[in-house]
Amino acid sequence: MTATTLKTVIGVMGPGKLDPASASDREILTSAYALGQEIAREGWVLLTGGRAAGVMEEASRGANEAGGIVLGILPDADMVNCSSFVSIAVPTAMGSARNNINILASHVVVTCGMGAGTASEAALAIKAGKNVIMLHPGDSAAAFFLELAAGQVKVAENVTSTVALIKSKLNLNG
Repeated sequence: MTATTLKTVIGVMGPGKLDPASASDREILTSAYALGQEIAREGWVLLTGGRAAGVMEEASRGANEAGGIVLGILPDADMVNCSSFVSIAVPTAMGSARNNINILASHVVVTCGMGAGTASEAALAIKAGKNVIMLHPGDSAAAFFLELAAGQVKVAENVTSTVALIKSKLNLNG
């Protein structure tokens, strides 16, 4: 039997409910799509909450369209609400408790936008000792998480700086 090299898994967490008519929500969705594309181009596996909604859908679409692998950890017992851009779906029947799987299975966690579920994932990531990169977190969420775990949390300005921070956290720069 030969050894297998494990793939690097980048978790992208973000709100499922966003309004495309809102300029700020549209920016989050556009960033999620571009982030999914860049993750795929780097050869990393994208992990999301797997649903056909919000950041999960757009990041999955971006990675899928760039030829990447998309792992979706679903809250339900079935795949009814699964994004069509997910390559590997894992139904959990765990509801929001599946957030812990999302975090523990990711080498680096990126939040794109912020909501209650996303905040819970950021908190779980900090508790698990994972690196967290926040893109479009909002001022109050950024301040809270930076105060809570300054060494583990970084706020990115855009998708390019997010990818650079991921590489830094994976020790891939230089």
